Amino acid sequence: MTELHLPGADRSMERYTLIGTPIPLEKRAASDFNRIAFAAAHVVADPFADNDPWLTPAIDWDGTLRFRHRLWDLGLGVAEAMDTAQRGMGLGWPQAQELITRALKEAATRKDALIACGVGTDHLTCTGYSLEQIVDAYQEQLDFVQGQGGRVILMASRALAASARSPDDYLETYARVLSQADQKVVIHWLGEMFDPALEGYWGARDHMAAMDTCLEMIAGNADKIDGIKISLLSKEKEIAMRRCLPPGVRMYTGDDFNYAELIAGDEHGHSDALLGIFDAIAPAASKALDSLKQGRNTEFFDILEPTVALSRHIFKAPTRFYKTGVVFLAYLNGLQDHFTMVGGQESTRSTLHFAELFRLADKANVLANPDDATRRMKAFLSVRGVH
Repeated sequence: MTELHLPGADRSMERYTLIGTPIPLEKRAASDFNRIAFAAAHVVADPFADNDPWLTPAIDWDGTLRFRHRLWDLGLGVAEAMDTAQRGMGLGWPQAQELITRALKEAATRKDALIACGVGTDHLTCTGYSLEQIVDAYQEQLDFVQGQGGRVILMASRALAASARSPDDYLETYARVLSQADQKVVIHWLGEMFDPALEGYWGARDHMAAMDTCLEMIAGNADKIDGIKISLLSKEKEIAMRRCLPPGVRMYTGDDFNYAELIAGDEHGHSDALLGIFDAIAPAASKALDSLKQGRNTEFFDILEPTVALSRHIFKAPTRFYKTGVVFLAYLNGLQDHFTMVGGQESTRSTLHFAELFRLADKANVLANPDDATRRMKAFLSVRGVH
């Protein structure tokens, strides 16, 4: 019986006894599933670098790439250099370029590695850019990823959100960028709950009005689009959009609150997946997707449903700080030997938040080694002044 004391909201210390049964790590291939499933992967910081974390990122490349091989071993794809990797939130374009280059080289050593890379405009660091400059910025990153032989995830642009004056500006920008894609891309609509600078994307603050513009863009460029990932944390909006997509265009769920039912789908269709939470719960996601392929739908939900409460906690407002929970769980599971993050973002959540994350991770059966996770949790609490 493994137990420890965890702090509560009333400043008391609760004796918590772990109850979870760890999900075993079983190797699978992407072809074993009947859904495409990308995990947006985090980066591992280098805790020994002599740098200023808020100003200069330092990356442990061995640890970062080792984690990607773990995802591939489980049959999951890697969505590279996305917001989970702190893109634009600690990880700049120069570091993203190196990350993309290294990850694509690793993927090339395997026959089964699914990978797609984020393309954006995050090297535009000021405001007031023209549409021409924004298109050129997208083009620079598009050319880089395509030049490396990579598939593209076309990310939302803070610069475009700040500069666009109408929905037509979005339609023009995306049409011009997509015309230069040499293979089908995934569009990424990241909601303002993930990045406040993206409020009003597609030319409207109302998501349904914005969706109309996005659907118009997709319809006009469907031959260049594999699918769209939307991260609005609303299953109703995702389902509504999914049912309006042109034939052959996939919906990749980015809903870290409702992913189980969206992936399972309904009589009108289903969502594939491109999720940050799959970084944190990869063995559970892999096992659940295998169950779904085998027609064991009850087992699929039995595996994933306990992880939903954990995901909702990790992605709670301010949602943009979810990366901290993802990395903390990687630390608890021994996938890195420290809880240090690019940009010093290990400081963005409270001690009580981490204590509840530990409880929920145990109940979700995603603590790989409960004894080791408990030891690491005790060490973390000690540093935070909790004894």
